[in-house]
This record gives sequence, C-alpha cells and structure tokens, in this order.
Amino acid sequence: MSRQIGRHAPYLRRYARALTGSQAKGDSLVQTAMEGLLSGEIVLEEALAVRPALYAALHNAWSRRSDGPRPSNVNGADLHLQELSDQERATLLLTTMEGFSASEAAEVLRCDRGQVDALLQSAETALRHQLAARVLIIEDEPIIALDLTRVARELGHTVVGVAATRTEAVALAHDARPGLVLADVRLADGSSGMDAAADILQDFDLPVIFITAFPEHLLTGDRPEPAFLITKPFREDTVKVLIGQALFFHGAAPVEAVAS
Repeated sequence: MSRQIGRHAPYLRRYARALTGSQAKGDSLVQTAMEGLLSGEIVLEEALAVRPALYAALHNAWSRRSDGPRPSNVNGADLHLQELSDQERATLLLTTMEGFSASEAAEVLRCDRGQVDALLQSAETALRHQLAARVLIIEDEPIIALDLTRVARELGHTVVGVAATRTEAVALAHDARPGLVLADVRLADGSSGMDAAADILQDFDLPVIFITAFPEHLLTGDRPEPAFLITKPFREDTVKVLIGQALFFHGAAPVEAVAS
C-alpha cells in the first residue's frame, strides 16, 4: 500500500497545489493527509480504488483545516469565476486535470452524480464569463504555441506575444506587460521557461502556469516548485481550467469581461 501511495503522491501534490493556489499550501495539505492516514485519523475508503480513495482522503484532510473549503452554491447561473465555490473548482480540477470521470469525482467529493453534474455545469458557465487577461506564451514548438494561443483566445484572453527563448520572453514581457504567463519548461535553445518566468517575476506580479512533459520532476515537494502545472500532451479543458485557477487566486487585473 505504501508503494501505491508513493506512486500517486506527485499527482496529489499537483492537484492540491492547483486547488489551494500555492505550492506551500498544497504540499502542506498532502502532508496533512499522509499524516492522517499514518495515524489512523483518516482512513482510506475500502469501497474505492486506491487512487480515488487517496483523493477522498485529501479532501477529508482539507475539510478539517481552518483554510478548508467554503460552502458550495450550485444554483447561481451567472457566476463569475471569482465567485466559484471550492467544490465547483475541485470538481473541474478532478475531471479535467486529474482525469476522473464524473462518477469518480462524486466518490472523491462524497456527493451524488447529480450534484457533480450541477457543479460542472455552473463552473463551466462561470468559465465562459470569466474576466479576460493579457497572456504571454513561452513555447518553442510552433504547433503547441498555436494551440495555446487558440485556447486562450477562445476564452476571451488577449495573447500579447509568443516567445521561444528566455531572452525573447523577458523582452516581450517588458514590452507587452502581460497579466498571465504560460511557459514551457524546456526550450529548444537550451534555456529554461522557469528561468524566464523567474526573470519576469522580478519586475511583474503575475501568475505563471508551467507546461512540461515530465511533471514528476516538478512535483517532488523538496524545493520551490510551480503551483500550476500542465502535463504534455495537454487537454484543452485542462488549460482553460488552470488559467481560471491561476487568475482566481492571483486576482489578476482584468482586461474586460468575456462575452457569453
């Protein structure tokens, strides 16, 4: 069992970081869940497979904390992303980033399938009404850069530029003043999207979402690592949801309201 838990731990960190908005809070939540399992205070549900049972244990730990989830509201049809409940955001992350089915998400969240469907519907409505931001893309593969540009624009965001190297990214950031960065970790010229983001963050206060084919390398919990991480090859829905999460927690200055 401990070996199975260890195998899932990096992805629990990815989920917890996106759910709470930071590496420190997310990793602390995973640690709380692991300690609860070791002490017997939290018990894996025997009726569930190991993976959903671990995510359910994480939510159990989250519900016990002072910074745990707020009550959900699935009745508001005109919600903006900033008004999404924690449970709505959790449902989006479970089904898009973590790949759970709606039925599995219901098991993790300890609710019925109808509630999950309602949560998804209201959350997706909110995504269509979120506030737009100026997006800088750091990506050296043209096809992936085009895909990211299209997804961002479909959400109503303005793509202010695409950079293929660290130097280009820093220069573009100073010229275009983005409100959000989507950054590949490994760039073709040997430079790093993480280094580019670090340079940009010296002068700008904005959220950064990293994209990598090797997420395990950035989910160790042993050093400063990203709060928001997209795995290649990525799903469009995952990009959309994590853009929303990053803007939700950062409170990025909007460009304009996205039309429905």
